[in-house]
Amino acid sequence: MAATVNIASAEDATRHAEANTLLSPRFYSTDYEAMNRLDVKPVRAEFDAMMAEFERDANRDHFERTAQFAAEVRELPAGLRQEFLDFLVSSVTAEFSGCVLYNELKKRVTNPDIRDLFGYMARDEARHAGFINQALRDFGLAVDLGFLKREKKYTYFRPKFIFYATYLSEKIGYARYISIYRQLERHPEHRFHPIFRWFERWCNDEFRHGEAFALLMRADPRLLRGVNKLWIRFFVLAVFATMYVRDHTRPELHTALGLDPTAYDYEVFRITSEISKQVFPLTLDLEHPALRAGLERLRRISEANARAKSRGGVLGSIQRAGLALAAAVTFARLFLLPAAHHELPAQVRLAPAW
Repeated sequence: MAATVNIASAEDATRHAEANTLLSPRFYSTDYEAMNRLDVKPVRAEFDAMMAEFERDANRDHFERTAQFAAEVRELPAGLRQEFLDFLVSSVTAEFSGCVLYNELKKRVTNPDIRDLFGYMARDEARHAGFINQALRDFGLAVDLGFLKREKKYTYFRPKFIFYATYLSEKIGYARYISIYRQLERHPEHRFHPIFRWFERWCNDEFRHGEAFALLMRADPRLLRGVNKLWIRFFVLAVFATMYVRDHTRPELHTALGLDPTAYDYEVFRITSEISKQVFPLTLDLEHPALRAGLERLRRISEANARAKSRGGVLGSIQRAGLALAAAVTFARLFLLPAAHHELPAQVRLAPAW
């Protein structure tokens, strides 16, 4: 099922970004005092090396529009245009979400390690969001980021949940961008928009941000054992399931890129799982038939829910309630599938080598 969004104006783009659904990026707040008490001493050497990379800022001149960028922008078929706009609006919302959270942490904490770390990451995410918003302006619209910051609903997460969710968001962002970039290296005829040329160096920022959260988690081993293993499994499954369902609402986008959405998603899951072994003591069994069947069932439930929502009325509400229950049961069954467990490596940090 194709995305049902209709983004025809800047107001439409901002409303779409502001919406809070199961598939849309969220804005977060957290316990800033707890974040202020974080101690990176157990990972000091790797942390300082990473901070030196942030300070060097290798991408300081990367997010500049060139004459080639402007020359490559072209009108797109209606269906592809809407799905690409949906992709861009979702992406700018996710990038700006990180910018807002990281900037709040920079302002609210006095711990110099944490303050400086999140200051660097807020800088990066601001560049990303601004670059995407400029690409939206080529289509005659953009997201009102000031309005979004004021009006979008914020979700409170304890610091450990911020770590799990944001680590995965950054690493899966890297895996998504690099997989698209490698596909278009092999098949440049599918590069229908110039923004894809920026993805390789861009996703290195995402990778480094994930490294930051990996080090913060490895600095406190309690976050990676006991009941927290269940939370890790929950967040990994939730992030993978959300991506799987969302990507299958954009068939024309994936066709234009020369990608099968299912194969693409599992490649992203594979890369993300390999990377996550640096910090998470478990990974999902991506080849388990029940996992694949369950994600597909969640996709079908999501499509049925969209039809019930469009139908409206009492019958539509009853159907949506039943579908929500079916989705919860399906997710619970996926959560109970066996996972692969492993020891954590002595060295935490990785290089973006995919």
